[in-house]
Amino acid sequence: MPTDDLPETFHVTTDEQLRAVSSLTRHRIMAVLRFEPATITQIAERVGLAKGSSSYHVRLLERAGLVKVVRTRKVRGVTERYYAMAARAIVLPDPGAGGPDVLMRHAVADLEASPVDGERHVRMAHLRLTEEQFAELGARLHAVADEYRELSDPSLPDASLVFALFRPAQPREQAEGDAK
Repeated sequence: MPTDDLPETFHVTTDEQLRAVSSLTRHRIMAVLRFEPATITQIAERVGLAKGSSSYHVRLLERAGLVKVVRTRKVRGVTERYYAMAARAIVLPDPGAGGPDVLMRHAVADLEASPVDGERHVRMAHLRLTEEQFAELGARLHAVADEYRELSDPSLPDASLVFALFRPAQPREQAEGDAK
């Protein structure tokens, strides 16, 4: 099943779905299924899990509606199931003030697990922007991510793009001083 046939987005709305995507193991399984369907055996090999563990995690993702069976075939009397993502993008709810951002935690874990001798582009910049500049930069970042997602070729190695544009919490003393 090509990714062109998938809905654009899947919005995580239930506690069951949030628990399913909160697991780093299930996040990595979804990464395997991002571009092409795979069997439990293929998923287990790519993620480095036992088949039983892989099956358990895929069943949880399937029950939450995040992955689905897209094809089956008989192999020596056993039905082999191919799983794929339920949508091209998974949209997580805003964690709220002080809540853990699951997406960013997974991104950091993936970055830490990436080969240190491989090419990586990591940068943090502190900016002072007007509301208009902030909105424009956010739109440009989304556009770049969308542009390169369209250029993505499943035959090439994975690359991850993560960005976070936000206004940090103000230190208490500064916020109180600004209010006076």
